[in-house]
Amino acid sequence: MADLFSDAWMKSFMEEWNKEPELSDALAKINFNSKISYGFDNEEKALGILTIENGKGISAGAYNGEEVNWDLRATPENWAKWMDKGIGMAGLGMAYVGGKLKFKVGDYGAMIKDPRMAGPFVRSFTVMGRVK
Repeated sequence: MADLFSDAWMKSFMEEWNKEPELSDALAKINFNSKISYGFDNEEKALGILTIENGKGISAGAYNGEEVNWDLRATPENWAKWMDKGIGMAGLGMAYVGGKLKFKVGDYGAMIKDPRMAGPFVRSFTVMGRVK
């Protein structure tokens, strides 16, 4: 497997994202557009970025300082656990409240209150686990 959130990993993640109807099709229904960066909570900048238009990934790769709508951070161990086992709504809430999943940018409260966004967000962790 490519290094987590590397350019190659992010491109593979985008492919998996676009193949998952519970993620890309669900977000297309609400015309979801966003730039999402991913990284580790002890690092200053994110490592990878995924650009979404109408629910579909249109570009992905290494993060180069772009302005983002969401910046998600966790330890490598927590990312690995969530990719391996997925994360449910309760687990997501516990990870956020417990500081295991950090939103450096983005409004967790607004996202979690909207089931049209929350369900696909939870699904994205399962999709991450499919990246080879």
